[in-house]
Amino acid sequence: MSNSQRAQIVTGLLRDGDRLLLAHRSPGRLRYPNLWDLPGGHVEPGEPPAAALVRELREELGIDIAQPAGPPLAELHGETFHMRIWLIDSWAGTPVNAAPEEHDAIAWFTGDELAALRFVHEDSLALFTSALAGDR
Repeated sequence: MSNSQRAQIVTGLLRDGDRLLLAHRSPGRLRYPNLWDLPGGHVEPGEPPAAALVRELREELGIDIAQPAGPPLAELHGETFHMRIWLIDSWAGTPVNAAPEEHDAIAWFTGDELAALRFVHEDSLALFTSALAGDR
């Protein structure tokens, strides 16, 4: 499958000091139910990925971020998707679960709490731990 045929996904790794925000995918979700993941979603046709991240975080968390100017912190590639992950250290508003049909909970976690969670992507723990350690 070519990159243009893969679902284009954008996510934000919201970091607040030694904590990061994760969203728990609702049990009724078709893909990856009952797992923790980063907030974000699909890039719409013709939409720049960084602009899609701004829109998705407003829709899912009710916050406003500046459109990322730099490259993503990380990119994950799967057979059916291409995901860009941006590190977000500042935003306006207080994150809330504004998309309960997608996530049944959002929560802040410290690094030592992450190992007990089940994630959508197997590389998530290493990425999240690195981001909390201040790696860019």
